[in-house]
Amino acid sequence: MYVATTNDLPGFRVTRHIGLVRGVTVRSRNAISDAIGGVQSMLGGRVGAYVKLAEAGRQEAYDELVKHAQAHGANAILAVRYDATEIMPGVTEVLCYGTAVIVEPA
Repeated sequence: MYVATTNDLPGFRVTRHIGLVRGVTVRSRNAISDAIGGVQSMLGGRVGAYVKLAEAGRQEAYDELVKHAQAHGANAILAVRYDATEIMPGVTEVLCYGTAVIVEPA
């Protein structure tokens, strides 16, 4: 699966436009990451506990995006973007979306 944030894929041409595909996950913090994150935030700098949590959410959403595109017969996803929304304190929805297409070498 080719995945790009651009609207085209250098060296390939789009032969079929399938449409919007997405991957969604909802993640929550836990008491351990909150405790570690709280201590790290008091010390200043990078809050590793939350970085790990954020990256896990992005990876899950990305994996779901790829599955959705594959289910629709795509071999590439263009214009990929992420979005995140806090549903309630400590609970975040992560969305990864793009345009599913079929490409072939130019």
